[in-house]
Amino acid sequence: MADVQVVERKLAAIFAADVAEYSRLMGLDEVGTLRRLQAYRVILDQLIAAHRGRIFNTAGDSVVADFASAVDAVECAVAVQQAIEKENENRPAGEQMRFRIGIHLGDVIVDGDNLFGDGVNIAARLQALAEPGGICLSGAVRDQIGSRLPIGLTALGEQRVKNIAAPVRAFRIHGAPGRELPRTAGRRRRVIARGGLVAIAVLALLIAAGAVWRLWPGQRSETHPASATVSATQPNTAPRLSIVVLPFTNLSNDPQQEYFADGITEDLTTDVARIQGSTVIARNTAFTYKGKAVDARQIGRELGVRYVLEGSVQRAGNQVRINAQLVNTETGAQIWGDRFDRNAADLFALQNEITARIARALQSQLAIAEARRPTDHPDALDFILRGRAVLTQPISKENSKEAVKLFEAALAVDPQSADAATWLAAALAFRVTDELSDSPDEDLHRAEKLVAQALATSPNSALAHYVKGQVLFAQSRCGEAIPEYEQAISLDRSRAPAYARLGWCKFLTGAVDQAIPYFEQAIHLSPHERAIASWYGRMGVIYLLQSRTDEAIGWLERANSENAGLAFVHAYLAAGYALKGETERARSELAEAQKLSNLYSSLARVQKYAWYDNPQIRARAEATYFPGLRRAGMSEE
Repeated sequence: MADVQVVERKLAAIFAADVAEYSRLMGLDEVGTLRRLQAYRVILDQLIAAHRGRIFNTAGDSVVADFASAVDAVECAVAVQQAIEKENENRPAGEQMRFRIGIHLGDVIVDGDNLFGDGVNIAARLQALAEPGGICLSGAVRDQIGSRLPIGLTALGEQRVKNIAAPVRAFRIHGAPGRELPRTAGRRRRVIARGGLVAIAVLALLIAAGAVWRLWPGQRSETHPASATVSATQPNTAPRLSIVVLPFTNLSNDPQQEYFADGITEDLTTDVARIQGSTVIARNTAFTYKGKAVDARQIGRELGVRYVLEGSVQRAGNQVRINAQLVNTETGAQIWGDRFDRNAADLFALQNEITARIARALQSQLAIAEARRPTDHPDALDFILRGRAVLTQPISKENSKEAVKLFEAALAVDPQSADAATWLAAALAFRVTDELSDSPDEDLHRAEKLVAQALATSPNSALAHYVKGQVLFAQSRCGEAIPEYEQAISLDRSRAPAYARLGWCKFLTGAVDQAIPYFEQAIHLSPHERAIASWYGRMGVIYLLQSRTDEAIGWLERANSENAGLAFVHAYLAAGYALKGETERARSELAEAQKLSNLYSSLARVQKYAWYDNPQIRARAEATYFPGLRRAGMSEE
């Protein structure tokens, strides 16, 4: 009988680290860089051994080790970054090194002292996703450590990584890496809260900003533990964008539905924690208020937060009603509220939709509320908040100019602020796409440099990826913009405008039939979006080009009811009604389009519009839109 070779395998936590910008450092000073690397390697080697790890591979600047415990591996990674930060404090800036660390828990192949397989490869890919000085974990590690370590995690979504077939769930540790983590008896950390929604030991003021209707969360929020019996905190000392999500009340007759209300609360805590710059009280503390009638102002004093999100869930048969409201803890006044009535056939999908919708609304409402607070000594965040508030106002040249001015002021106060750079890039790009710019090429060139600067320091910022997509879109580079929008969406599921812009880019690149689902998702997530009329109108455009005339007219009429000033909506309505034989209505809509824009003075001018350069769009328009305009009475020349 032939010999059977048995492959030895084991489950291991793989720790992969390398030096950020190592090639650049070697190019500047090869000998000096190697000497410094050896000093840093002493730190890594000692800490890996102290946490019961084993180094099995080193090449150049990389170190790969395995641990029997995922908790040990994460503790070691935090300790390494703490030690390296302290080492850097004693060195000139030009001699400092920063490491990126990735950790994955998976099956590996044992070959003597070496390890191989996807478990090792995924750790290396996660290390590449980490920021300098940062730590990136896989979902398997996150699930394993649970609440055992007092660290905060930011979800990066599912990541497609090189040479790995399935996407990898990724999480970034946030908080100050140089802060000592507390220990209990033995080696384990004190438990703070469940499922990665845990925090550093005290509430901190975070220098960042939430998102408004065009933009959304980045990745620097924290979820904080707090005691329900802490001494009262004066409202004006609470951190900006600080909030507690109280347990939603189950108003159903069936107490067994409590799990659904709790699930909404937990998902909202996770989603709100993704709002850039937010300070969110941990789930365990929030649940100490479950079933208690406590005034929002008292909660604000006890937890040191500015806002309370509360609500209720009522289920009857297959129908579910969810109410939510955001309350100012200083005044007790409701800032925002909404009600959601849904069919409960798919509770999981319903829970995802509702939590994303609420989180999306909060991004705007929190930003506006913060921007209204007066201050005598504005810092970068104050200017960012004010700029974001201006972007929620009606589109005008004056408002655009004011937003740019405020974001420039933020960047002047803090030139290293990735948030300020990103928002300024956004305002410049919007100025171009809204046709308000006096120098579009100059604005776009400047925006391109700013967003590149932001992504260099925050490569996994959803905000920055979205803005880069906007810049590329404004440069008529939709094919390049699509992956940026996709990356933005992968990092946060609540970003409605990214879905809409992605859908439109799909359309403009000829994938007409793929566009509708993206617009549907955008509308589901944010039905009160300021751009909703445009979204409805573009749905109508796509349906008309698909020869689904009745559906097209329905969406176009909805767009018109929201905003009667969109010329393209009237033009497509004219074509739609003409194709249905309703000549008078068609002529009336065409006259309105021509009143709003001279683009619709002749078919020759319409056909020169950039959309119709794409052969797929042109072919559909030749069969639907153009004949409709002719029947509505549009002249050829």
